Amino acid sequence: MSETPQHLETPAPRSPGKPAAWHHAPLARALVSLALVLALGVIFPAEGAFFRLGTHQGALRQASVVGILACGLLPVILAGGIDLSVGSVLGLSAVVAAKLSIHAGEPAWLSVLLVLGMGAACGAASGSVVAFARVQPFVATLAMMVFARGLAKTTSGGTKVATAVPGPDGVLRYVEVPPLFRALDAQVFGGNVAAVTLVFLAMAAIVGVVCARHRLGRYLYAVGGNEEAARLSGVPVRATKILAYVISGVCAAAAGICQAAQEQQGDPEAGVTYELTAIAMVVIGGTSLKGGRGGMGLTLLGVLTIGYLDKILSINAVPEASRLMLTGAIVIVAAVAQKNA
Repeated sequence: MSETPQHLETPAPRSPGKPAAWHHAPLARALVSLALVLALGVIFPAEGAFFRLGTHQGALRQASVVGILACGLLPVILAGGIDLSVGSVLGLSAVVAAKLSIHAGEPAWLSVLLVLGMGAACGAASGSVVAFARVQPFVATLAMMVFARGLAKTTSGGTKVATAVPGPDGVLRYVEVPPLFRALDAQVFGGNVAAVTLVFLAMAAIVGVVCARHRLGRYLYAVGGNEEAARLSGVPVRATKILAYVISGVCAAAAGICQAAQEQQGDPEAGVTYELTAIAMVVIGGTSLKGGRGGMGLTLLGVLTIGYLDKILSINAVPEASRLMLTGAIVIVAAVAQKNA
């Protein structure tokens, strides 16, 4: 490709009235945010827990599942959309993955393929409603969020899909954890890195290359920057939007498989409020909610920032309710900072 999409990791044209280094502001804000969070850990180390290697390993592991969701949200937000359904699609995928791997005993490759296909179908459905019916992304993905959560509860019978499998006579029998779950829940490289973190990095690399180097990436930036201008320039706007949501659905399905592996069960309630955290990760990194500006590098900084913040609050015994309120406040602050930039 001879052209590269304009994203925040490359120089941007100078805007009238803006300083020459204006395009570096999102990166600077993302780095300052991460530095402030790390400083918070130094100030409140929870009796030295922050300085232990295990704490940092745990922070990366805990942030990986939601980080995969953030990777999928990036193309959607770049195209000027939003996807509120990723948490519910994660829960549905966790249930289906557990059903296939634990109850049905399907091979790992087939389970993964079917779950990823289901996630892609959910994304395609949301994207089609947005692209063809011209329904606002908020409304379309809100509907998918409710539908996917209901389907997860219906599929699971309202209970967690665990290794206790009911037999024909109604008596529970216990089966082994499937190899797929054991592999994804393992620690690699001498026990220093969680396998799910490698999955997160792989998804980040794939989506990052698509956004920065592929033709689809140029289309995403064009549609998010100015949809009408993109249409007049020959960009397939509808197909671009649908593909963005398909990527989001696939990432949500992958996150669901990893969630089920970590919990060794499929929980229909898994992923509740994860969409808020994933959006916060993308926005705190500097990707504009208006679309057209952002990048995977900045999103990774956002994942680290929110991941470490959650871990620091956790080791200091801050209640989950307070953490959720803080996450919501962070989204508002980041959005206001973008507006005033």
